[in-house]
Amino acid sequence: MINSQDIKIGTCIRLDGKLYFCIDFLHVKPGKGNTIMRTKLKDVVKGGVLERRFNIGEKLEDVRVERRPYQYSYHEGDHYHFINQETWDDIIIDKELINGVDFMKEGQIVDVVSDSSTETILFADMPVKVQLAVTYTEPGVKGDTATNTLKPATVETGAEVRVPLFVNEGEIIEINTQDGSYVGRVR
Repeated sequence: MINSQDIKIGTCIRLDGKLYFCIDFLHVKPGKGNTIMRTKLKDVVKGGVLERRFNIGEKLEDVRVERRPYQYSYHEGDHYHFINQETWDDIIIDKELINGVDFMKEGQIVDVVSDSSTETILFADMPVKVQLAVTYTEPGVKGDTATNTLKPATVETGAEVRVPLFVNEGEIIEINTQDGSYVGRVR
């Protein structure tokens, strides 16, 4: 159990039988009355965001989570197989529990977050930025770099990304896995 004033970004709590990660918090001292904690909590399973207020001193059930590196090996349908980097155990994670799954290639290291008390896998996080090769895009025309226009490009994992006009096939680009946006070319 933790006190509500001890909640920080990244703290995992169990509330109404569901697991939530704190993504934002604020101590509020109104002119009258007691101090409150205003929080934004993200549902671990469904991904929805809940805004919740707690009185200072309120007891909450915290959940101890572990982050471990796992290496992606292959997938069968919507089931993705990963290998623990320490014990070489094989685990299976469903597609909807993997953040940034469209940009994952074989051998990629991801952080798997699990509830340490029940060993239940909560989700898997890709690195924020990954480097992938462009396998197909329309060729750019010389002089098209003056505007901020984007064109579709397919990367080696099969995902489609919007890139600037000067990016060509075979180039390596950096992609933000959280929103699928183009970050830059890799030289």
